[in-house]
Amino acid sequence: MSSKETLPGDKIAIIEEFETGQNTFDDGQSIRSLVVGLSEFDKTNRIANIKEIKRPSVPKTGNSVIGIVSALMNNMFAISVLYIDGKPTHSGLEVICQARGAKKRILVRVGDVVAAKVINLLNGVIHAIISEPELGVLFTKCNKCAGKVISMGSSVKCADCGYIEERKISSKFGNSDFIKLGSN
Repeated sequence: MSSKETLPGDKIAIIEEFETGQNTFDDGQSIRSLVVGLSEFDKTNRIANIKEIKRPSVPKTGNSVIGIVSALMNNMFAISVLYIDGKPTHSGLEVICQARGAKKRILVRVGDVVAAKVINLLNGVIHAIISEPELGVLFTKCNKCAGKVISMGSSVKCADCGYIEERKISSKFGNSDFIKLGSN
């Protein structure tokens, strides 16, 4: 048998020909793939293996993530993850941050670049916080004119129109080196 691409559950061999190897399972009649990958056969030892294709990065508890605020809800907001611990990811995942205790305070706006820390993965949802000093908004623009803003403690002020708005500002706000580009 030749090497070919497989998806989880794909039949790659029959149990009379090969035994299960890495990333495979026996369903009683066939050997099937557990992962997305390429099938490989050790004809000497009669073992079927799947060489896994790189998995998309998923943040784990304790990881820091950087992303763009994609949605605001009553007491939470979603962040589209672009970096996990400084490494780029193209997984398309989002994390949810609770905005408890914020009441009328604006923590973030859609389009803000924010740093967050993953606190848990519960029921298929990745939960994060921005309450620590280095977490929060890293980059934003004026909500009125889209001009450049400067940090004023817990607010940002537009350099063009003078509009002032509250945000949960990161201690790294305005630093262009918050992401180490090219670190894979």
